[in-house]
Amino acid sequence: MILRVIAEGNPWRPRTQCAPALGDAVQDFAARIRPSGSAGERLGGSARRFSRASREQGSGFRKAGQWNLFGLSSLAMAVLLGGLQSSAFAQQASGSVASNSGLPDAPGVGELPVGAGPVSSTEEDSARISGTVLDTNGAVIQGAQLRLANQAGTAERSLLSGSNGEFNFARLPPGIYKVTVTGPGMGTYVSPEIALLEGDQHLLSQVALPISAAITEVRVSADRNEIAEEQVHLALNQRVLGIVPNFYSTYDWNAPPMGSKQKFELAFRAVTDPVAFVENGAVAGIEQATNTFPGFGQGAEGYGKRYGAAYANHFIGTMMSSAVLPSLLHQDPRYFYKGSGSFRSRAFYAISAAVVCRGDNGRLQPNYSHILGGFAVGGISNLYYPSGSRGVSLILLNAFIGTAGHAGNNLLREFVLRGLTTKVPDYANGKP
Repeated sequence: MILRVIAEGNPWRPRTQCAPALGDAVQDFAARIRPSGSAGERLGGSARRFSRASREQGSGFRKAGQWNLFGLSSLAMAVLLGGLQSSAFAQQASGSVASNSGLPDAPGVGELPVGAGPVSSTEEDSARISGTVLDTNGAVIQGAQLRLANQAGTAERSLLSGSNGEFNFARLPPGIYKVTVTGPGMGTYVSPEIALLEGDQHLLSQVALPISAAITEVRVSADRNEIAEEQVHLALNQRVLGIVPNFYSTYDWNAPPMGSKQKFELAFRAVTDPVAFVENGAVAGIEQATNTFPGFGQGAEGYGKRYGAAYANHFIGTMMSSAVLPSLLHQDPRYFYKGSGSFRSRAFYAISAAVVCRGDNGRLQPNYSHILGGFAVGGISNLYYPSGSRGVSLILLNAFIGTAGHAGNNLLREFVLRGLTTKVPDYANGKP
């Protein structure tokens, strides 16, 4: 339509002038619609070549006096369509790039997604430590407190884990680091040492916080007399082979002290136990057989006197050494089983316990109760022994026999009686 107007729109123009005019029109149209870039340059070049060709043909047509308007118009249309096609393709490509650049999930070539700033090459290349905080069940922990520190103490940082438990310590200088993680109601995680070189990207795996163990403080209070009564009850159940009393051996190294009431109660039970009467009868029989203390004579009368003296010594010695004096001097009359260490150390401890005891305050003291108790027995025995056996020698003899016998009993308690004694608590195994 445009070419027809150009060619036929001026009825007064000779046909021999239409070709040059048509060429000028094509060139002017190309200039008006020419896009930018290489497509525009190609369209303009085609229009200029067509203009030159039309002028040459117009000159030839003037000589021939003929004009083939149809062929010339077809040539002009081909030139314009080719240029327009190139222009449209260039515009489509440009619009496609501009359109795609607006999609956040499909960035254009060489461009960043919308909302993402330029990545700093320094941050990308710097060393970092990252990871995820979990609990022991594998669930992420949000808001965990993380603290990063290096050996030099120059890179101490802290942050909270994100909504997915993630954390990231970036832009770290080379060095050796440790990460400490804590959380509300959780335990503490301390990472092993992490050696970072420049540009290292360290992923800290297995950051699992244990659940903090609930600490419940239970205060157990009991009356001192109740505790002491329980100690007496335990002691009265202890018997060698279930028969012979082993009341004065305690296998609980940390057993609490007894009160005066319990000391007298235990002593009285010891001297009135049936086995005590049997033991003293055996002692009287041995003395009768060896004619010890001849002033007692022989026969049933002599045996009776010896039996009475032996039981009196046992009764007085036990009450004085295990009840009266321990109550006055605040000393513990029991033997505390050691059960550990070398044979020599245990033997020395057992023998020394005859002259060294534990006070009610838990400290070691000279065993005044047993030593003075032995002398007390010797002094009082002068009242019922034969006149020929009385005197200082009787006092010293009874004191020596009492102390030596106590040391011998302690050796048996330390090395023999523990395995033969019944009703010993399982937790009572001597010195820890």
